Amino acid sequence: MPVLPSSITAPLWEQFHALIPRRQVVHPLGCHRPRVPDRVVFGKLLARLVLGGTYQQHADHQVSATTLRSRRDEWIAAGVFEALHQAALEAYDQAIGLDLDDLAVDGCIVKAPGGGENTGPSPVDRGKSGTKRSLLVEGGGLPIGCALAGANRHDSPLLRPTLETLGRFGFHLPDRITVHLDSGYDSRVTRNLLTELGCGWRITPKGAFLPINHTRRWVVERTNSWHTRGFKSLAIVTDRRAVVQAAWVALAGAVIVIRRLIRKAWTAYRWDTRAARRP
Repeated sequence: MPVLPSSITAPLWEQFHALIPRRQVVHPLGCHRPRVPDRVVFGKLLARLVLGGTYQQHADHQVSATTLRSRRDEWIAAGVFEALHQAALEAYDQAIGLDLDDLAVDGCIVKAPGGGENTGPSPVDRGKSGTKRSLLVEGGGLPIGCALAGANRHDSPLLRPTLETLGRFGFHLPDRITVHLDSGYDSRVTRNLLTELGCGWRITPKGAFLPINHTRRWVVERTNSWHTRGFKSLAIVTDRRAVVQAAWVALAGAVIVIRRLIRKAWTAYRWDTRAARRP
């Protein structure tokens, strides 16, 4: 059974395949053994993202765990995962439109039992190893940026690197951006940073109870839930290197954006392979 519907995996693979750089064979006799097709490796990596587990558990007669890791590293070095997320965001912006006027940022702590980069003692898990994702979403909740750090890092110092991921849009940003934050960011340092970046803010005051459905922050909480409940590799981080962790976050972001794009476009556009029912 596929881990994701074919309506999502088909356009995801088509764009991913277009981003893979052409392989240069420098050996005069060529390769001494057939290369595992990229489509097979991509399907296995997608399965690991959704189902979690080790590379050995997803290896079979088609591809080995070593090939999965080496091809993953090859694509990371070429920047394919980040480019895929960027292409998905640009496609959504062109077809539907990103809401960049209102942004929300929040941190999410997950388990990282193997340790490694971007890990630290978790304050919510008895000091066990954990990772924090500081996630930036647009007004509709689509992930547009993320900063990784140890679980013991406070949310406030991660705000600058998280907002700096907006640089992926270049100069195509609204004149006025409002950032919605919870009470953990309620400080003079945060306000000075947002003023420096030319952003407005809506920050829940410390000590005040404000239902989340009365704010614009609920979308980032929902996206954090999509990450942890829909992608096991993001709920329990077992990769020790930062570049690999970032690649999984980018791939998950591309899946979320494409899923939303198909759902929104179903009522506004017609195409040959359009499903009979709204996804």
